[in-house]
Amino acid sequence: MLGGGRGSSQIGSIMPVPCSSCDKKPAVLRRPKTGHSLCKECFFWAFEEEVHQTIISAELFQKGETVGIGASGGKDSTVLAHVLKVLNERYNYGLNLMLLSVDEGISGYRDDSLETVKRNQQQYDLPLKIVSYEELYGWTMDQIVKKVGLKNNCTFCGVFRRQALDRGAMMLNVDKVCTGHNADDVAETVLMNFLRGDIARLRRCTSIITGSEGAIPRCKPLKYAYEKEIVLYAYFKKLDYFSTECVYSPNAYRGYARAFLKDLESIRTSAIMDVIHSGENLSVKEDVKMPTQGTCTRCGYISSQQLCKACALLEGLNRGLPKLGIGKQYKLHNRLLKKDPLTEEQQKKLGAVTF
Repeated sequence: MLGGGRGSSQIGSIMPVPCSSCDKKPAVLRRPKTGHSLCKECFFWAFEEEVHQTIISAELFQKGETVGIGASGGKDSTVLAHVLKVLNERYNYGLNLMLLSVDEGISGYRDDSLETVKRNQQQYDLPLKIVSYEELYGWTMDQIVKKVGLKNNCTFCGVFRRQALDRGAMMLNVDKVCTGHNADDVAETVLMNFLRGDIARLRRCTSIITGSEGAIPRCKPLKYAYEKEIVLYAYFKKLDYFSTECVYSPNAYRGYARAFLKDLESIRTSAIMDVIHSGENLSVKEDVKMPTQGTCTRCGYISSQQLCKACALLEGLNRGLPKLGIGKQYKLHNRLLKKDPLTEEQQKKLGAVTF
């Protein structure tokens, strides 16, 4: 119990901080992005309006379009679905919204998160389509991990998920796909591509719309939304989302980029936006040779090689050579397309997996 005297009266006289926007209600949070102290209602409005401005300034949608929302059940996609539904009604976007989920086949993780997506379908009254790795590729991620181990499993999952999302979008006949990538995700991707020296991906990873070359366009309405603010929005709105991390992701390369970015942010609060703006303003010399976009000769998906990454990875799995699609094995694509057998040395090199 506090004692009497001057100190206790000072503590007792501390007043709540008023909302810096409406100046009527007490603030319940300090925005990580701007530092403003806001009440819940003003925070909700500010967050939603910023997403609206992102949508309008980038001209993400046209009236009458059918838009598939990539729904994983996590905080980002749940907030995205909620905010898009709110803004679609508030500003009469005229969009036909649908939920699109990918079941990677990860026991104890994706099956649980899909239950959240199904609840979101009921809560938001939106149609839902679920596509699975098993139906599309004949493999689940649990089966793939048993073959490839935990070192390169995220490569398989990332490639297969991107293509599965496109295939699901084609089944729904949507005009665009929205993903829940936030500012932190974009900044991490810039760092990863820079560290890899991947100029082609570095050029396009900050684009708010991608895939306009032939695939169904994808857009990121939450591109400038901080992850911390997405968590706050979901928390104060009491949204129903799944918060468990993937059981196979502890060794993912992205995790190291994320940790590095958090360290930067701790000493420079604008680090996330600084990295994004740096990525947006990067220019590539005219004489730098960039990959030529074509189509996979096997499945018709967009690819800069004869075989797309998904087909190369799938070929490796089906042949019992899990390393076949990892790294730059493009010289073997002709042999694979002709169904020629690999040499004993090539099989030994591509078949060994370190667990």
